[in-house]
Amino acid sequence: MTPKRPKRAYRYILFMSLGIGLLVTGCGQQYVLLHPAGPVAHSELGLIYLSGALMLFIILLVWVLLAIVLVRFRDKPGNKAPYRPLWEHNRKLELFWLGLSLAIVIVISIPTVQKTYALDKLPPAKDPVVIDVTAIQYKWLFEYPQQHIATVNYVNIPSGVPVLFELTAEAPMNTFWVPRLGGMEYTMPGEVLPLWLEASKSGLYPGRSGQFSGRGFVHMTFNVRAVPMNQFRNWVTRVQKQNHPLTLSDYNRLVDRHIWVSPATYSSYPISTFPKTTHGFTLHGNMYTQMKNMFMNMPS
Repeated sequence: MTPKRPKRAYRYILFMSLGIGLLVTGCGQQYVLLHPAGPVAHSELGLIYLSGALMLFIILLVWVLLAIVLVRFRDKPGNKAPYRPLWEHNRKLELFWLGLSLAIVIVISIPTVQKTYALDKLPPAKDPVVIDVTAIQYKWLFEYPQQHIATVNYVNIPSGVPVLFELTAEAPMNTFWVPRLGGMEYTMPGEVLPLWLEASKSGLYPGRSGQFSGRGFVHMTFNVRAVPMNQFRNWVTRVQKQNHPLTLSDYNRLVDRHIWVSPATYSSYPISTFPKTTHGFTLHGNMYTQMKNMFMNMPS
């Protein structure tokens, strides 16, 4: 007597599929990677779509092949599918999978390399705003060398203008990440790494560390406020006139206290709080190229 099929299992699979579909349709503004607000993020979103489409293609292909195998080779009366328990390999299938994998890698790698080198250079027609970023447990310090002001746990930038972030750390390694403006970059003690971003329009863009760095990691967050250039200049002038300076003792207290602190603004800061070595990268590009050459020329 043939056992009955488990209809209840089919129902569970159907309900799970419908539930996943409903969850996917709820993707909105909370998925910040899908809502870029700057040229760097827009460029990188294309790579995300390309990689996602190719992965979806592979998943669907595997599901289709699995369904074919389950139907074609299942044990049922009158099934004429060949039974080969000693079947070891199929040269045609192996070449197909190898060729498909190679093609996918090529399709992903070519635009990735092109966009990586394209984003290596700042837009030549625009003068960037430079901001020195120091990751401290568990807070962020932003210093403006051109304006001689500093902020803690928030940063103001002009919209429509590229911003070169020079990144370092006075604590365990972190990653500086503003998802709606672009990808992330490491912050490491004793090193200075570059990352340029730009906000195409005014707005408030949440940022955070993308790498676990201890029990207070959840507090490694900050806000990026993009405003028009005239408002940015007015804010700088107001800070220079109204706020207190960041003294070296204030900086040492920030470093020594491994807790989150409220956002703060300072009219000046000690120059010695940020490393002078930048590995030779310039304001107008060839950042990764110069860094690569530096590492290649290092003695082994």
